[in-house]
Amino acid sequence: MAIGNRVINPEDDLGFGRQAVAQRVINKDGSINVNRRGLPFFRTTDVYNHLISMSWTKFWLVILSGYLITNIAFAFIYNLTGIKNLEGADGKTMIAHFFDAFFFSAQTLSTVGYGHISPKGILTNSIAAFESMLGLLSFALATGLLYGRFSRPSAKIIYSNNMLVAPYLQNQKGLMFRLGNLRSNTLIDLSVDVIFSYNEQVDGKIVRKFFPLKLERSKASILTLSWTVVHPLDEDSPLFHVTPEELKATNANFAVLMKAYDDTFSQTVHSRTSYQYDELIWGAKFTPAFYTDEDGKVSLDLSRIGTYAKADLP
Repeated sequence: MAIGNRVINPEDDLGFGRQAVAQRVINKDGSINVNRRGLPFFRTTDVYNHLISMSWTKFWLVILSGYLITNIAFAFIYNLTGIKNLEGADGKTMIAHFFDAFFFSAQTLSTVGYGHISPKGILTNSIAAFESMLGLLSFALATGLLYGRFSRPSAKIIYSNNMLVAPYLQNQKGLMFRLGNLRSNTLIDLSVDVIFSYNEQVDGKIVRKFFPLKLERSKASILTLSWTVVHPLDEDSPLFHVTPEELKATNANFAVLMKAYDDTFSQTVHSRTSYQYDELIWGAKFTPAFYTDEDGKVSLDLSRIGTYAKADLP
């Protein structure tokens, strides 16, 4: 695929330089498609990042697992030191003794202390005092993580599933995708960059080339409805006269980088996604995603962000 004698800006290579890749640089969900090797198994620098950025399902599984493991461990400790040192633990079997110690541990860890079971002796009281301190620290840590997850500024942007090669202006074509805000907050001062990359053989070696695409409009003052981002396929475009077969042969990819100012958090937020060559629809145009209801109020249907209809290309 001939692009011409264009100057490559090293800042546009997304950190890959000229290294050829056969995969997405950025996944559809915005995560970076790179495996990190050579890292120590225990690395405290990533613990907070993982706990803050992991999904809510995984987060609650981590919290619940830590809670259960801690209580099970202390239940075994109380049984090892002697169940007779727990006043009110009147179970008759080993399993009953374990559950008496488990629920006493849960009461101690959460500092509830119903009073049905109480420790006696220096050793058992010392263990209970240590567990109580551990519980205070653990719940404070969990509360801080919850606050961090809720207060962390982030953008919830929905992108169309496909990029379209659609009719554009008068007898022209444009490469376009559409996006919208999934939240009810207001995003202002938006900017979008689209980086086109492909593999090319140079001097007998396959290298990856990256080119920023010139957009019809790369900035928007405010995102109230949807935004259709368009790259005109004119003579200045590196994709001028490019065919679907050429994009497939060169493993073409389009990385989308968006940033905006969130007036709720009063901070800049970012969003990312990407499109592979097989996610381009040739000869189509987006159908309207918003309409005016009976009261004359404009409504945006976010489920229609990616809907399109077939269209003839010039």
